[in-house]
Amino acid sequence: MYRNRTCGELRIADINQEVTLSGWVHKIRKMGGMTFIDLRDRYGITQLSFNQEVNHDLAEQANKLGREWVIRVVGKVQERSSKNSNIATGDIEIIASEIKVLNKSKNPPFTIETDTDGGDDLRMKYRYLDLRRDVVRKNLELRHKMTFETRRYLDERNFMEVETPMLIASTPEGARDFVVPSRMNQGEFYALPQSPQLFKQLLMVSGFDRYFQIVKCFRDEDLRADRQPEFTQIDCEMSFVDQEDVINTFEGLTKHLFKTLKGIEIEGDFPRMSYADAMKYYGSDKPDIRFEMKFVEIKDLTEGANFVVFDNAEYVGAICVEGCASYTRKQMDELTNFVKRPQVGAKGLIYVRYNEDETIKSSVDKFFSEEVLKTWAERCNAKPGDLILVMAGETVETQEQLCELRLEMGNQLGLRDKNDFKCLWVVDFPLLEKDDELNRFFAKHHPFTSPKAEDIDLLDTNPAAVRANAYDMIINGVEIGGGSIRIHDSELQKKMFSVLGFSDENAQEQFGFLMDAFQYGAPPHGGIAFGLDRFVSIFAGLSSIRDCIAFPKNNSGRDVMIDAPATIAQEQLDELGIALVKKEN
Repeated sequence: MYRNRTCGELRIADINQEVTLSGWVHKIRKMGGMTFIDLRDRYGITQLSFNQEVNHDLAEQANKLGREWVIRVVGKVQERSSKNSNIATGDIEIIASEIKVLNKSKNPPFTIETDTDGGDDLRMKYRYLDLRRDVVRKNLELRHKMTFETRRYLDERNFMEVETPMLIASTPEGARDFVVPSRMNQGEFYALPQSPQLFKQLLMVSGFDRYFQIVKCFRDEDLRADRQPEFTQIDCEMSFVDQEDVINTFEGLTKHLFKTLKGIEIEGDFPRMSYADAMKYYGSDKPDIRFEMKFVEIKDLTEGANFVVFDNAEYVGAICVEGCASYTRKQMDELTNFVKRPQVGAKGLIYVRYNEDETIKSSVDKFFSEEVLKTWAERCNAKPGDLILVMAGETVETQEQLCELRLEMGNQLGLRDKNDFKCLWVVDFPLLEKDDELNRFFAKHHPFTSPKAEDIDLLDTNPAAVRANAYDMIINGVEIGGGSIRIHDSELQKKMFSVLGFSDENAQEQFGFLMDAFQYGAPPHGGIAFGLDRFVSIFAGLSSIRDCIAFPKNNSGRDVMIDAPATIAQEQLDELGIALVKKEN
């Protein structure tokens, strides 16, 4: 027997029981004639005690153990004289009577502790060691519980989990596909799915009116903290529903996950915000509403002062930062340097201090009188002690820069507490976005998204004004999921393809199977997909999704543990009919 108990379960009630434990040597402490070993497994840590005077040989054996050795120990549970309140088993210890070494270990390249001395690259190279750390293990336990509770919630509401193919045809729109060569059909390629979108719509045509799948998806995109080349979606679709049905069902799922996993009861409906308002007041379609600091347009209040920066700007926007009029010159310089960083891209920052004595001081006093600056303060609902920060330029670009500044101020003022959760639906997205260089429209979400019924006629006259039957769920400024009501009418789908610049032949070649299916009685349907990795990271309080994925890629898309991607043998290339061309620098 390797074990009859785990290292996380023994308590005072187990005193005098003889137990067998197995695990990894976490720490060794030698104190006079005593040796103490912390034994660790997935469930926790238990202290083992060895007395040199009582059992010299066994104590000597314990002294020869090393960190991360795998051992089995037999002993009796006793109450600790010096208790440890930091661990669940801290009231007891095991008085060991037998040790067996099951496997030795090399000295690990970093400490297996919550606060490890291993950097990201080192931890990713030895990910199997990193996964032994309690903090990473808990993230994966949370992930497991989230998938379990998701399945339970959806199963109770008649959803059926259906697997869809991993090897599909490449389709346009969206991110780049990962492609897979076919040996049996040389010169042809499969693509890995960016989502199961087409298949879940076909399942609705097939009569499976409530589908879900916890599924791997693949996108060949540049990476960032909340993006990996392979990621997991909670993918869902429903028939005979409208937007309200989908929102209500999956708002319910979100509340269920908060209650079961975080012990948080969310009362009432999630607030909703139009895409237009999200951009106007927050400069983002995924606004963080844990704090206010909304944008205020003041372009009309800046005219006539011969201040070129404002006169030449399409947009002048401000945010009011409460209680920060006392910011020093150094702090203002740091904020200016922040907005000038390449990631933000602004040329500068203008400030207005509304002092406690009700005087106003700004970086543009030369151009604007105190009386004019007070009109800015009134527009921003500023009060004495507040700081107004102003940016100007092209509308969309400046709003995005002001968004970054707003979030930075939220960070500096502690307004983005990871334990404070604010959920939001963003609705009424544009159906299309125009690429001026290519002079054509692209789907804002995907080409199967239904336009609002009242906007369909605008597809012929003003496509840019058409709103989508689409919705995104945002939690704390992170897009957790998004979906839409789909086009189920083949004629409307044909019109959509035409607006997107597809010829009838192109549309038939790329999506013919779906359009054909729609001619056999497609029901009204819609759905949503949640990013499981992002959902877990929000619940775990992580800034990156990497630590809630067992074996993630780095920012270059590499798995440094198994050294992938990698070259393959010439024989494999020959069998696939592929010749590599050296790329010129």
